[in-house]
Amino acid sequence: MAKDNSGSVMVAFVIGALTGAAVALLFAPATGEETREYLGQKAREGKDKAREAMDQGREYYRSQRENLVTAVERGREAFQKASERGDQV
Repeated sequence: MAKDNSGSVMVAFVIGALTGAAVALLFAPATGEETREYLGQKAREGKDKAREAMDQGREYYRSQRENLVTAVERGREAFQKASERGDQV
């Protein structure tokens, strides 16, 4: 039976990534202040992109909800008309 080592591989990957990021920051040609400003700027950009994505998601949800409500209303109307005509439903 094969052993599942995916958890330990993932932990090793994360540790490696963090170590690589730390080494990159230590040997970066920029000063600490410049690096902090850069990271802050990227964090703000990421926050703005996330907010934009959330807004787009909300708008998509609203439009799909409206489409669904319209479809349900039309289905009810068609059902009522068919019932009034005596059609078998």
